[in-house]
Amino acid sequence: MCVGLNVVRITVEVSITQGVGIYLVGLPDSAVRESLLRVTTALQSHNFRIPGKKTVINLAPADLKKEGTGYDVAIAVALLTASRQISFFNSQDYLIFGEIGLDGTLRPVKGVLPIAMFAKDKGYKACIFPKASSGQARFVNDIKIYGANNLMEVVDIINGERYTDNLLIKGIDKFTFSFESGNLNDIERNNEGGEVFSEFDFRDVKEQDFAKRGLEIAASGGHNVILVGSPGSGKSFMAKCLPSILPPMTREESLETSMIYSVAGEYSDNKELMITRPFRTPHHTCSQISLIGGGQKCKPGEISLAHNGVLYLDEMTQYPRYILDSLRQPLEDRKISISRAKYKVEYPASFMLVGSMNPCPCGYAGEDEQRCNCTPPMISRYWSKISGPLLDRIDLQIRVRRVDSKSLTEETKAESSQTIAERVRAARYIQYKRSGIPNAQMNPIQIEKCCVLGVNEKRFMKKIIDKFNLSARSYNRVLKLSRTIADLSKSENITIQHISEAVQYRF
Repeated sequence: MCVGLNVVRITVEVSITQGVGIYLVGLPDSAVRESLLRVTTALQSHNFRIPGKKTVINLAPADLKKEGTGYDVAIAVALLTASRQISFFNSQDYLIFGEIGLDGTLRPVKGVLPIAMFAKDKGYKACIFPKASSGQARFVNDIKIYGANNLMEVVDIINGERYTDNLLIKGIDKFTFSFESGNLNDIERNNEGGEVFSEFDFRDVKEQDFAKRGLEIAASGGHNVILVGSPGSGKSFMAKCLPSILPPMTREESLETSMIYSVAGEYSDNKELMITRPFRTPHHTCSQISLIGGGQKCKPGEISLAHNGVLYLDEMTQYPRYILDSLRQPLEDRKISISRAKYKVEYPASFMLVGSMNPCPCGYAGEDEQRCNCTPPMISRYWSKISGPLLDRIDLQIRVRRVDSKSLTEETKAESSQTIAERVRAARYIQYKRSGIPNAQMNPIQIEKCCVLGVNEKRFMKKIIDKFNLSARSYNRVLKLSRTIADLSKSENITIQHISEAVQYRF
């Protein structure tokens, strides 16, 4: 069973002795207890007999509560083995997981990918999953993955029938991440082939050169960004264009992200591993649990589903302040630890936070038309919905201006996302080669090593610190942002020009 992304091995033990009744023990929840009726009915539908004696089924370890329907097939196999209707001599070589229907068909389950990886690490030779879920595990190397349609096929796999080779799910490793050419190689696409296109492209964004430059910097270093502008200025559209310039995921990132979606039950069963970075857009009415994770079954939240991708919060000031403040720790730690009375689970949560908001309640503060009627206290209360500590964790704060009528009516196209993406990949290549991570994820030791300033640059930075009263966190974020700008210009050293541009996006 999956506890977060961690997998716990559950052993099904069956004892058949003199007496009457069938019992399931080992702290099962209601869904697991109901498996007895599903399993016995499925066995009868395939003309297997139910032991007419006292039958005790134990799910070990007994002190861990069992949840879900994934134990059905293992319980059925254990009953058949204990009643000597089949011979299962090498049970230690197989890991079996799946839900069973009343007619014996196998139904999809959650968490197949992390379970298959656990089986490989623990030395199992094969896994048996429902056919509809087995495709999730096809890229786990050095282990056989079987996809069965019904209980009889599971029995045939155990008996070693030759035709069951057709049930073997075969995968080919198609994921590459190379630094040889000076650019990150595209991850090869799935069997359908072709380039992945997005309906949102920066070529359709009129003007907004300052904002597009800021988003390019954010994508290059994995930095958090907030877009502030009046209604209709293009904030949401530009945020939706951001995934089109992000670099492709590495194999490790793809596996990790796919595991989260597998546990959450949002994995498309027989597709390839996820190769497109997630772009999650929760509504401002979402609950804190849906955002950070938790609940009765401790599902991953939006911040974990956005792992290795983007979490976009449109109209940030509409979110309750306590929900926004719950992002502060994950933004620093890049993981979320959920502790409750019944469980303690940790999910990865390394995401780019992208937010958008209006500059004031009416939305028109700072515009030339002077349409804003908001008083300074009203604007102050409006901005106070986003706490200072959260703003301090956002690297780029970009002001988005309205587009004039002349630019709107012109038919000329701007620079395409594909062109910007090449620069982003080149900058990300430099970062991975230098430290193995994007600049936004550097720790203080890596910052000290990778963000060395010259004498003039140190003198200039001291003036910036004094003028803006920078905290230690803000200082480090300016350094990381300057390092990203230097990487985009292919500069080995951080210059005053790079620092100046970074400061423009911070204040």
